[in-house]
Amino acid sequence: MKWFGYISATLYTIASIAFIAISMAMVIYSLRDVVHAMQSNVGVINQLLHSVGLIVVAMAVFDVAKYLLEEEVLRKRELRSMSEARHTLTKFMTIITIAVSLEALVFIFNAGTQQMENLVYPSLLLLCAVAVIVGMGVYQRLSVQAAERAKK
Repeated sequence: MKWFGYISATLYTIASIAFIAISMAMVIYSLRDVVHAMQSNVGVINQLLHSVGLIVVAMAVFDVAKYLLEEEVLRKRELRSMSEARHTLTKFMTIITIAVSLEALVFIFNAGTQQMENLVYPSLLLLCAVAVIVGMGVYQRLSVQAAERAKK
């Protein structure tokens, strides 16, 4: 089983490096587009908003890469207790929720500069992010109560 651990760590490392490379490419691409928009002086504000959204997604991808490296490669541990599993799941869902929330805000700003009727979908996305936060709170509470009952 030791060889499986090496293969697993190698695959997680490769995936993390790929995520980091994609994240960097997204940031470079968005900066290039902003510079191009400023040079041509056409649609600068829209390009800035689009680039903010792209950079937010890039940061989320980078956070996932960091999470994979930290949890699966560097720590080399299994989730043996409920508290470890709860902590890991919370950390991962927090990354996703932050990315969704920021993306929703960018979409709201973008829709607000164009047509107000386009605000419905980004607002629903923001409500979904809030629902995930509430769901994580319920999960935390119930899992802590389950852990306390298991100790008794």
